Amino acid sequence: MRIAQLAPLAESVPPKLYGGTERVIAWLVDELVELGHDVTLFASGDSNTKGKLHPVWPRALRLGRRGVDPNAACALLIEAIAEHAASFDLVHSHVDWLPLPVLSRTGVPYLTTMHGRLDLPGLAEVIGAFPNAAFASISDNQRQPLPDANWIATIQHGLPKDLFRPSYERGSYLAFLGRLTAEKGPEDAMRIARATGMPLRIAAKIPRAETTYFKKKLEPDMDGERIQLVGEVDESRKQPFLAGAAALLFPINWPEPFGLVMIEAMACGTPVIAYRSGSVPEVVEDGVTGFIVDNAEEAVRAVNDLGRLDRRVVRTRFEERFTSIRMAKDYESRYREVVARARGPS
Repeated sequence: MRIAQLAPLAESVPPKLYGGTERVIAWLVDELVELGHDVTLFASGDSNTKGKLHPVWPRALRLGRRGVDPNAACALLIEAIAEHAASFDLVHSHVDWLPLPVLSRTGVPYLTTMHGRLDLPGLAEVIGAFPNAAFASISDNQRQPLPDANWIATIQHGLPKDLFRPSYERGSYLAFLGRLTAEKGPEDAMRIARATGMPLRIAAKIPRAETTYFKKKLEPDMDGERIQLVGEVDESRKQPFLAGAAALLFPINWPEPFGLVMIEAMACGTPVIAYRSGSVPEVVEDGVTGFIVDNAEEAVRAVNDLGRLDRRVVRTRFEERFTSIRMAKDYESRYREVVARARGPS
């Protein structure tokens, strides 16, 4: 099949540092090419792919020139696919609702994967205006705010089987990986670590909008030893960071659509201790690949129970459930369904 993939422009594909969606898109495109498809990636010009790159903006917005209007870059992305859509059998969009007015008028079959939270004001009205648009969710829980959307599949993320090397040693610290925002739970992670007496290493970006939160709520408790901020980590540094941990702490306080870091930890053989929110019960197998808890006190008990878990089993379950080739084959099947429906009865 000739497939177009539309990526967000905030980060390159794959991202240089933080960026879960763009990382997933990179793995998906590469696997689809390996499966024999002709794939064109519409993304920033500093992206790298096994497919054909159609650059619509010179450099990812977050690392590019300051002051650039992101709407201008998005307008060029939409114009590019409007101009070239007829060259493809299917368009797969990863930029939420933005291209829907154009894609619905090209006559080319299209699928949209929703990567973010869907409980935002006004989103139901937008989605309702496109009743025939096909959507894929990345967890069943993600769908709840938009039950009337035309959901055709839930396709969980996957990453390359050999991207991370597992470690079957117990690990000497607790790990937190993600954005330093209140909804991701860094305060609870620090509270859990202090209660267990284990060191906590935090690998995270500090969003500009969260600088005050970091300065007031987090930085005062970071002593550089028991609680240590190591900053953002790229792919090469992420593997030893996760593999060396006794567990990944994921004490979220929001409806997480998927949580890529959970399967990254599992790929390293590292169990996950996560709050029961969003996609967590769909990703973590309680008592097998980690523990699902409801509060910090239960998380502390879970840390003390880590000896019950077999890190080899954690890695095996990752290989069985969360590889990028599984993800690509799931999408391949849905692509064929969308194209067949568009063509109608033969």
